[in-house]
Amino acid sequence: MLDKLHEVERRFDSIEADFNNPAVVVNPKELQRLGKLRSELEPIVTTSREYRKAVGELEEAQEMLDDPEMREMAQAEIEPLRTRIAEYEQNLKRMLVPKDPLDDKPVIVEIRPAAGGDEAGLFASELLRMYMRYCERKRWKTELVEHEESGIGGLLRVVFNIDAQGAYSQLKFESGVHRVQRVPATESQGRIHTSTVTVAVLPEAEEVDLHIDPKELEISTFCSSSAGGQHMQKNETAIRIIHKPTGLVSTCQDERSQAQNKIKAMDVLRAKLLQMKQDEADAERSGIRKGQIGSGDRSEKIRTYNFPESRVTDHRIKVTIHNLSAFLDGDIQGMIDALIQDEQTRKLAEDDPQ
Repeated sequence: MLDKLHEVERRFDSIEADFNNPAVVVNPKELQRLGKLRSELEPIVTTSREYRKAVGELEEAQEMLDDPEMREMAQAEIEPLRTRIAEYEQNLKRMLVPKDPLDDKPVIVEIRPAAGGDEAGLFASELLRMYMRYCERKRWKTELVEHEESGIGGLLRVVFNIDAQGAYSQLKFESGVHRVQRVPATESQGRIHTSTVTVAVLPEAEEVDLHIDPKELEISTFCSSSAGGQHMQKNETAIRIIHKPTGLVSTCQDERSQAQNKIKAMDVLRAKLLQMKQDEADAERSGIRKGQIGSGDRSEKIRTYNFPESRVTDHRIKVTIHNLSAFLDGDIQGMIDALIQDEQTRKLAEDDPQ
């Protein structure tokens, strides 16, 4: 750990020196890049220096034990110093856990009803509202890419993007099967039904992140079925793109022009391909299961929303929140923080098996 800390401090000092470089001062992009790096490293450097100071104070206190006149005072200082040093060490280990390189990315979110018919479609619309309310709380900009409604006010599919730095770091744990347990409005016997909805959170990929050969794409047009008046119904403005090597499909029909729909459909396809590439790399490195859920089977749930008991339980971290209405109104940060903490703990255990 000490070697890593020395390297971080060396990089931090180098960045500080660069801020005084005239060539850097006149380069806004470089200043922004260095500022971002500095803000990431500064908490580690500050804690590292406090840690070294505490270690030095402990060594001095231990030396004082040999002095009869100072022994009592030294003994009073040693235990609190040891406790403080242990806390610094734990915090530093957590800070040094490698950051997910995709964490700063904006995201594309896809929500689909899975098992449960109309009830799943209704719950999909509630999850869409939940994420939109969360984004409002964070003051994140959102934009619908595709929106297909069912006849009873539910959703068949929705895709939207969140244009905010760091959105992926907060929402990546939402990928998976979300299970709802409640009595549907149409249920006359009062029986609880179980339905599921799948959520996929994809880091938005730029062209520099991933090259797509145009020859590998099959692009077709069709008449939009979304709201937008006669113009959209008469003209084939909707776009469907198939990536032939993988079979991935991306569609967009919410924009009024074919060109705009094509741009958005490509953004979604690029994000899906980047996620697939990332999942394959993760599986190869550690053998862990892919993060994006495919079938929507009830047994694959990551989270349960239980309406009769007004609770939401995340099964990955065994955390339950007993305020379902607030959660569905976008108050999900507490659960997100718990998931982030769990990931950091697991990564720390992987880096330090002992």
